[in-house]
Amino acid sequence: MKESFCKKYSTTQQQINLLKARGLIINDEKKVADYICNIGYFRLSAYFYPFLKSPKENHVYKANSTFKQVMDIYRFDRKLRLLLFNEIEKIEVAIRSCIVNTACDLLEDIFWITNPAFFYNRKKFDFAISSIDSEIHKSKEDFITHFKETYTDSYPPAWMIVEILPLGTLCYMYMNLKDTSLKKRIAQHFGLQIPTFNSWITILAGLRNMCCHHTRTWNRELPVIPSEPKQITHPWINSDGIDKKRMYYRICMIYYFLFTVSSNNTFKQKLKELLNHYPNVDIRAMGFPTNWEKEPLWM
Repeated sequence: MKESFCKKYSTTQQQINLLKARGLIINDEKKVADYICNIGYFRLSAYFYPFLKSPKENHVYKANSTFKQVMDIYRFDRKLRLLLFNEIEKIEVAIRSCIVNTACDLLEDIFWITNPAFFYNRKKFDFAISSIDSEIHKSKEDFITHFKETYTDSYPPAWMIVEILPLGTLCYMYMNLKDTSLKKRIAQHFGLQIPTFNSWITILAGLRNMCCHHTRTWNRELPVIPSEPKQITHPWINSDGIDKKRMYYRICMIYYFLFTVSSNNTFKQKLKELLNHYPNVDIRAMGFPTNWEKEPLWM
């Protein structure tokens, strides 16, 4: 049964006093007050949680737990998001380019993205068109303004529209393409089959948004289970026993895409450096298996 939210606002000092009363070691209250003020107690609460004793509902911290340990996890999570976002950006740009160029070539229509004849489900197409209309209307990009002022066509060519569409919308349109051979060629460019490519690009779009919105990432259990690749072009992992809802599997997906997108990338080195810099972060909470570096993907 629902009830009214009855918690009251607490000042920074009251929050510090509460943490200390629950057993968290705080050595420099002024510095901690600055962190809470600039980051927010509520945002940090997700990073306090791993240090609570069981049952966690009692809100008592494990022996020798410190605010510094909490901040180490917070910093690790922030740097992980930045690392992942940097690589997802490369993948996103490559996906946009591959979809628009392959479709223009095979369909022989530079306006294919706004032509319902090339899409399977009309309702899904109409939904995507409404998104395209919205993005064009609010766009301040010079190339969109120039097109509106110069040409009489109802829509710009596909390569312009693709640049202003959210990745999620583009994924949605890819999945609705009628031509299976077109979808297959795009997926195979990245060493995947259509179902797995569908799944992975949708999941990466969601992960990208998490990184953009500063959402806790490292130990999160994510709601969507990625599709397992059945035919692969590049080395992959033995996923038996791997929790696909955890971040490790998504990190592997990113690295797999990079074989195509950026073959000389330094993602593995940067990931290892980050993990080594924060040795107290429990990577098992991210789904990393023992001896993960010996998997074919990471060799």
